Amino acid sequence: MGLWRRISGQKTFSLPTGTGAAAYRISKENVIIDMGNQNSKNKPGELRFPMVENSEYRAAQNQEIKLGTEQGLDVSVYSNPEFNWLQMEQIRIGLKDKINVSLYANPAYSYDTMRQIRLALYSTIDLIPYLQRGFTDDALEEIRLALLDKLPIDTWLRDDMCAPQIREIRIGLCEQMDVSAYSDTRFNWMQMQEIRLGLEKKLNVSLYANRLLSHTQMKEIRLGLEAGLDVSSYCGLIHSATDMKEKRLALISGKTSKTSLVDDKDSLLNSLRKNEFVISIEDNGNKAYAYIPWVPGNMVSKEDIYNDLQRREIVFGIKHEAIAELIDKKRMNEKVLIAEGVPARKGKDGWFEFFVRLDMPRIPAPLPDGGVDYVNIEAFEMVDEGEKIALYHPAEKGSNGKNIYGETIHADNGMDKKPLRGEGFLIAPDGVTYLSRMNGKFEYLNGRIIITNMLVVKEDVTSVTGKLEVDGSVYVIGSIYSGGCIKATGDIIIEHNVEMGRLIAGGNVMIKKGSCSRHDCFIEAGGEVSGSFFEAANINAKGNVKANYIMNSNINTMGRVIVSGSKGVLLGGRICAMRGVDTYNLGNTSHIKTLLEVGKTEMYEKEQAAYAEKREQLLRQLSVLETKWNKFLQLMAAKQEVSKEVIRKVHAAIIAKGHELAELDAEVSKLANAITEQNMKAPVCVKGKAHGGSVIVINDISYMLSSEISRVIFKLRNKRIAIVTL
Repeated sequence: MGLWRRISGQKTFSLPTGTGAAAYRISKENVIIDMGNQNSKNKPGELRFPMVENSEYRAAQNQEIKLGTEQGLDVSVYSNPEFNWLQMEQIRIGLKDKINVSLYANPAYSYDTMRQIRLALYSTIDLIPYLQRGFTDDALEEIRLALLDKLPIDTWLRDDMCAPQIREIRIGLCEQMDVSAYSDTRFNWMQMQEIRLGLEKKLNVSLYANRLLSHTQMKEIRLGLEAGLDVSSYCGLIHSATDMKEKRLALISGKTSKTSLVDDKDSLLNSLRKNEFVISIEDNGNKAYAYIPWVPGNMVSKEDIYNDLQRREIVFGIKHEAIAELIDKKRMNEKVLIAEGVPARKGKDGWFEFFVRLDMPRIPAPLPDGGVDYVNIEAFEMVDEGEKIALYHPAEKGSNGKNIYGETIHADNGMDKKPLRGEGFLIAPDGVTYLSRMNGKFEYLNGRIIITNMLVVKEDVTSVTGKLEVDGSVYVIGSIYSGGCIKATGDIIIEHNVEMGRLIAGGNVMIKKGSCSRHDCFIEAGGEVSGSFFEAANINAKGNVKANYIMNSNINTMGRVIVSGSKGVLLGGRICAMRGVDTYNLGNTSHIKTLLEVGKTEMYEKEQAAYAEKREQLLRQLSVLETKWNKFLQLMAAKQEVSKEVIRKVHAAIIAKGHELAELDAEVSKLANAITEQNMKAPVCVKGKAHGGSVIVINDISYMLSSEISRVIFKLRNKRIAIVTL
């Protein structure tokens, strides 16, 4: 005879049985199989570390990482070769179900331990304290099932208990027995089982609940008590289990000698017949499992199962075919699902279906050299007046469930979303359809729909075209030549080039192929300015200025100047960028003077002056309002009638101006903090070469570069410009 164990559900090995079985090694697979003793906390036959990785094993790990990536999960949590693929699977399932996998994502935990913690988290059961006490694998499963059934397992749990011992305690508590009769850890699990079976039959277990008796001796005494025998003649320690069995059978033979042969056979069969099984309730009363242990002579019938279901008042979702298969095919030592309720299903939340693209690439695609592809970027989505842009699907009602006791489980309804906000659209009379109010540019920013007017010019803009003034955005499918002028409250997008002209935008300016002029190009933007290149351009912007190279240009920006790509260069001209400069190359070998001013630039000083002027204006307005308020107080003190509406309006105006002043002061503070030494971590960053002739000015402190250096940051340190290597 051999003892069979299945390894990972694939290969099967046969191991010799016998007393004193310990750990066997299979050199071919280098797998350790623990056949340990009955007090071991390891499940007999379980795989233990280490496990040598082969190509098939690594492929399984990679498959788990691939599955996690496809499911949009953060695979960095488990993409560690120290995790085997079974452990990775448990972490991936937890991530998918949005539980706190950090509680068990530890290579030291077996996959079965991980599985038990994961299953516990679904039911808000905390197994970590038990894990810290040394319980793992099957022991954690028994504890979890007990806590799930709200059994007082903690009262009887001891740190030196193994999983089968805990199981006997759990079954006893589930059957509402007095488990104190066998909860002593000096009983092994088989002794505990004999005492529990006696309690189940309401026998006087005190006759054999002695730890000095082996479980086989206990069994003979229990069987004698079940047969109604006087076991006092053989229940002493001096009798072996074999002696006890002979005496028990002799007593049975003597008791039945006066009955007929048929009665004798029936009595003997009944005394030898076992009827041992357990029905456990899991998943908060939604599932019932039957477990029939393999015990010699154990004969459980369908009627036994149904009677126990009736006793437990389990009336719904009974799986008759499963019960029939359990009995007919004698599925011993296996948990079989015999009843299952219908879970409640939460209603689907409300959602918006959009008929325009929301995933417009706000960031241009990178080029092979690290530059940016401004030419092929789709900058916006156009919509027509009356076009359907979105449809709201209301939340759905949930469907109630029913547990195995026939009780209704109420389901939550889905949550409705708030209506979309923004401008440039209307909601149809049905209350769920969103329509564009105009022909224009569609944007979806921070959960808001923004549709603004956009003029599309399908030709070049020149002096002949004249000055274009638009309340909205302008898209030119062409270029801007001498005399061309565009002024827009929104964005300006030029499909090709700008040679000469003037562009003034309240939003962003994008010139896809760039600008090249003789200092006759003037660009002003309330947002960003971007393009493939800028040569001899004059740019003023509140946001960043971005390109793949900039030459001989005068740039003033409240943001940062960014030149991308390994061929990118910032050469010549004057660059004033309050928040700094980021370029690959600076200057050239001819030492052409390139001036970079960072921090307290001319635009910074103008902005501060504008803030100061606006603040003075607000103070004057507040002074006038406060004078009126004081006059009202004097009139009321003199008991003269004053309009309550006027008082309310003046008071509201004072509050509003106070808020406006506070917001202005916050903006001033934010502007000042942006140029402090500690906040400007990389004022000027050169990722390639910085050539001699370049002048760096940070907060009015100047430094001229005399020779070529590579990969550096120029920063302010103790009122001096320091050079730090990248």
